[in-house]
Amino acid sequence: MQHLIPRIKTLAAEMAAETVGLREHLHAHPELSFQEHQTVAFVTEQLQKLGLPTQPVANTGVVALLEGRNPGSRTVALRADMDALPITEQNEVAYKSKNPGVMHACGHDVHTSSLLGVARILVQLREEFEGTVKLLFQPGEEVLPGGASLMIQEGVLENPRPASVLGQHVFPRLPAGKIGLRAGRYMASTDELYLTVRGKGGHGAMPEQNIDPVLVAAHLIVAAQQIVSRRANPKLPSVLSFGKVIAQGATNVIPNEVYLEGTFRTLNEEWRNEAHEHLRRLCEGLAESMGASCELEIRRGYPYLENEPALTARTEQAAVEYLGRENVVELDQWMAAEDFAYFSQVTSACFYRLGTAAADGSSRYTSSVHTPTFDIDPQALETGPGLMAWLALRELAEK
Repeated sequence: MQHLIPRIKTLAAEMAAETVGLREHLHAHPELSFQEHQTVAFVTEQLQKLGLPTQPVANTGVVALLEGRNPGSRTVALRADMDALPITEQNEVAYKSKNPGVMHACGHDVHTSSLLGVARILVQLREEFEGTVKLLFQPGEEVLPGGASLMIQEGVLENPRPASVLGQHVFPRLPAGKIGLRAGRYMASTDELYLTVRGKGGHGAMPEQNIDPVLVAAHLIVAAQQIVSRRANPKLPSVLSFGKVIAQGATNVIPNEVYLEGTFRTLNEEWRNEAHEHLRRLCEGLAESMGASCELEIRRGYPYLENEPALTARTEQAAVEYLGRENVVELDQWMAAEDFAYFSQVTSACFYRLGTAAADGSSRYTSSVHTPTFDIDPQALETGPGLMAWLALRELAEK
């Protein structure tokens, strides 16, 4: 099968300009999570031009089947997310966002155009492989409950059932032409914390007449860190952060309540559940001990992401075959979250990172994701589709 690598690379190079054009169109017309109506219409049109049957899923998602010879022999799924972020773009480029306050700042335009590129390549090779490639174009990765969970609920992993699911994500800390991956636990679960501390407000000069919720909230923020430092296994990464505190008093006014928002992340579902209970007891008990009360809402988010070791080893080996050993690196664990984790919890899955910084080593294209200046080296749009097409064929050949 390795004889197909030069052909795939040739097709990826020949189609690179078109793939860049697809990405620039998507980048200029971003849509927020679960509002990807124009995006999914565009993607569906591109797939149908290739003669691929499509099926809507999760309202603003679409699935397509690309069949080779003997399509029932084995199926592999490839996933790309399509939603954008509520960010005002600051890049001055021809393909700058035309939708005010909305931007593809997390590279989902890259993922989508790359997967369309995969489809274009594999359509040319369908007589060269056996099995079926299931193309998953997913909405709503950026907000709960996550489009992946909805697609799974609607049966996207059935009829036909894929033996494995692969996903890629932009990575501005690697230059274009390189990828990174990690076997086992890779990304964290994420839970949103909403906490209201209620006391008794009044004049700041007469604290003895009040129950100060600001003081209680301050104690809670500090005390909650013991859950990570003294309750968690030191070998198990955990993060507890509060990023929003609202106490609408004044220099001489103690408010009646304080509102806080935060996040809890870890890499173990059992500890995740246990930590929730520790946090509830701590908040309620500490507030009560200081004469106040509190309400804690924990909105359960994505699970942790597990890259199945055997699949990841095969993916790494295939990537080395396609890119060379020097262009495949091992990544560290990352405490960000990703709803591809839902796939990893129910089937064999591998999620890897696609280098998007300048291939020439310059400082261009190094802005982080989720920033208004994020952009990519276009060379990544030759590497991304070609590599993923090769990974799909290698996985289809696995028996």
